Amino acid sequence: MHIHILGICGTFMGGIALIARELGHQVSGSDAHVYPPMSTQLAAAGIDLQQGYTAECLQPAPDQVIVGNALSRGNPAIEYLLRNRLNYTSGPQWLAEHLLSQSWVLAVAGTHGKTTTSSMLAWILEYAGLQPGFLIGGVPNNFGLSARTGESGCFVIEADEYDTAFFDKRSKFVHYHPRTLVMNNLEFDHADIFDDLAAIQRQFHHLVRTVPDNGLIISPGDDTNLQQVIDQGCWTPVEHTLSQQAAWRIGDTTADGSDFEVIHQGKKIGKITWSLTGKHNQANALAALAAAKHVGVPPEHGVAALHHFTNVKRRMELRGEVNHIKVYDDFAHHPTAIATTLQGLRAQTDKGRILAVLEPRSNTLQMGVHADQLADALQDADQIYLYTPPELAWRPEQVLHNLGKRLHVARDMDRLLRRIVADAQPNDTILVMSNGGFANIHSRLLESLPVRND
Repeated sequence: MHIHILGICGTFMGGIALIARELGHQVSGSDAHVYPPMSTQLAAAGIDLQQGYTAECLQPAPDQVIVGNALSRGNPAIEYLLRNRLNYTSGPQWLAEHLLSQSWVLAVAGTHGKTTTSSMLAWILEYAGLQPGFLIGGVPNNFGLSARTGESGCFVIEADEYDTAFFDKRSKFVHYHPRTLVMNNLEFDHADIFDDLAAIQRQFHHLVRTVPDNGLIISPGDDTNLQQVIDQGCWTPVEHTLSQQAAWRIGDTTADGSDFEVIHQGKKIGKITWSLTGKHNQANALAALAAAKHVGVPPEHGVAALHHFTNVKRRMELRGEVNHIKVYDDFAHHPTAIATTLQGLRAQTDKGRILAVLEPRSNTLQMGVHADQLADALQDADQIYLYTPPELAWRPEQVLHNLGKRLHVARDMDRLLRRIVADAQPNDTILVMSNGGFANIHSRLLESLPVRND
């Protein structure tokens, strides 16, 4: 079967492409924005990529078109598809019908940490010899690819609350029917499709309704927003993490979170020592350990696996170092994620400054929904460089005025780059935060920073 994927370079749809190819289908796709790591991953798999959404990309007609949620009515490819009555479906629906219906699905949902927790969970299962399938919204370094079908019948999926497609406005995750469900946390986000937190909680409760009574829901005991979801009705056992009375807790820990004890049911299971930092990653680890235990992996084996876990691309990924100046890439784009990322980096940095470079690219940030929280989120940075795209609906100079002279705003990418290069000093850490390609600023910084001989 020839499958053409519209929006193929999105992290989720790129994973669908890899799975469809592995199942033996001929796969092609098109996208408006093609950039690594997904574009290079797809090219390496021999998948034909086309730039743009024209009617020609669907000629001759494929057997099936899988439509990404970035496309809407008025798009030339969508109008051609409807006009010519081509066979089409959504990515979540295709995945549910062709793979998930035969699998023990372990789904990871939440506002933050889905990609990292899914990667941890898949790695724990792999380390235990289970050879799981997975579809993750990033490229886990332990695997080198974002999706595969697997061998054991276990399938780990990053369960996104964003809508499914232009013809299906339910959250993606309602299609997955997990037996093991992790709900990491819940805050208001995606203001372009949800009116308020209650609207997101309603979708999360739809997800809770799909978990069987012989399944398991894992949730932090101190997250009131998630507890409100569970209180709406729950027919599945719930296991808590983090809170004082929770089944899974953190014991002794270093300040930066890179070394910590895991406690399960009041007993010390072991100690994790890894390259990750921050309390948020400790919380992610507990959730992954709990989910792996549900499918049969002893906690001690899970702890051993996480000693060898390497983080996902674009999650505090060190892109390079020039003149003792490190350049990191991170996916953070919500104030909570920005704050926790900076806190973890600050605890790890014993000398030198943190230069935070932020692109407010998400629809929610561009609309200004969380703009008043950004100043507090950025407090751990010594200097802040904010790129302001034309779509920005608020004025950073006004909203972030209390950051004072630490804030540098630029509407031109070249000007922003020159300012960062001029300011950077040996022992500084440059942290670039965006949920997009950010005009490849990471590589451009590494090329532009002056090389000095010590």
